Amino acid sequence: MSTNPQPDRPALLIAEEVLRTIYGDDLKGCTVNLETIAALIDNGVAPRQAQTRELLELYEKVVEAVHLLSTPPDARRVTGPDELRTLLGERLDAVHALTTKTMDTTALVKAQQGGSAE
Repeated sequence: MSTNPQPDRPALLIAEEVLRTIYGDDLKGCTVNLETIAALIDNGVAPRQAQTRELLELYEKVVEAVHLLSTPPDARRVTGPDELRTLLGERLDAVHALTTKTMDTTALVKAQQGGSAE
């Protein structure tokens, strides 16, 4: 069960809608507490919300890293074609490592979700 004593408002609204659908607008005959149903909904939704937040954070890190790697080098640091080739090679290697790790992480998340993408 949820460690959260009070379910989130969206979960309460969904729980209320479910119970109204089953028992009608007056909820006559309903013996289940609205908060109990909302807690069940919260428990089902919370892991996906956390995973979505983690993926968004990963996406932000990837974008920041690619942005840094795509920033032109300091002209004082790169004094000739050999230095430029070396720097560009290092940056391309870093982009490749970053995208490989991101693709692996995304594939793992998809596998955990049963192949669905969010």
